[in-house]
Amino acid sequence: MTPTFSIVTPSFRNSSWLKLCLASVADQQVELEHIVQDAGSDDGTLEWLPQDSRAKVFVEKDSGMYDAINRGLRRARGDILAYLNCDEQYLPGALSVVRSVFENHTDLDVVFGDIVMIDPKGDYLYHRKVQTPLKYHTWTCQLSTLSCAMFFRRRIVFEKAFFFEPHLRDAGDGEWMVRLLKNNTKMAALGHFTSAFTCTGNNMSAGANATRERRELVASAPAWARSVKPAIILHHRLRRLCGGMYFQRPFSYEIFTASDLLHRRRFEVRRPTFRAPL
Repeated sequence: MTPTFSIVTPSFRNSSWLKLCLASVADQQVELEHIVQDAGSDDGTLEWLPQDSRAKVFVEKDSGMYDAINRGLRRARGDILAYLNCDEQYLPGALSVVRSVFENHTDLDVVFGDIVMIDPKGDYLYHRKVQTPLKYHTWTCQLSTLSCAMFFRRRIVFEKAFFFEPHLRDAGDGEWMVRLLKNNTKMAALGHFTSAFTCTGNNMSAGANATRERRELVASAPAWARSVKPAIILHHRLRRLCGGMYFQRPFSYEIFTASDLLHRRRFEVRRPTFRAPL
């Protein structure tokens, strides 16, 4: 049977986080395949990963995360594709919600969920509510979505050839999104929490190379857009304000933690905030 979803996870020396990631995909109760592209981990990952029946495991050298993702996508059989890094998880029922939206809106090619930002113990830090990204804000400022809550149709990759740029190491999702927006790709925001992102302190997006790659993406934008960047930022913030992105009622989420790899733990969020801790 052809799976509805193909989830790709690029892996390298992230054994403990990968176990949580695998568990969060395996209990989604939809037809799926989870493809793990490991670059040859030497931290003990390969002592257990090839025997884990929850994933299709491929161990081969790659030139970086986006090359690994492309390799996994080329192996994917599902109609809905996504990639989930080792330190990220899906929340319960996330893929059922995504499937329903794609089934009811056949014109959509990409959908985005909201994200709970957590610390290494799973405790709540803040959250990110997502709107569909805009071209010039993404191009000149930053990507306003997170890849752990992004889902796209197979045709985006295999009919329109929107693979990720393999020479990039950290900002490939932003560059990929700019290309999609230039192509007027149909997108929508779910308005539903689908994913958890672990702020480990070692996330690649916070590194010096990520900063450099983002600067290069900004430099490739039209000069007029770069010159009106403050106005683009203001428009982005007003759009979020009018869209209710700065308000969230108390809620709960369930994730896997290092203390229990078999059962999700429930966390209550009584004072939600969109602000990242200083």
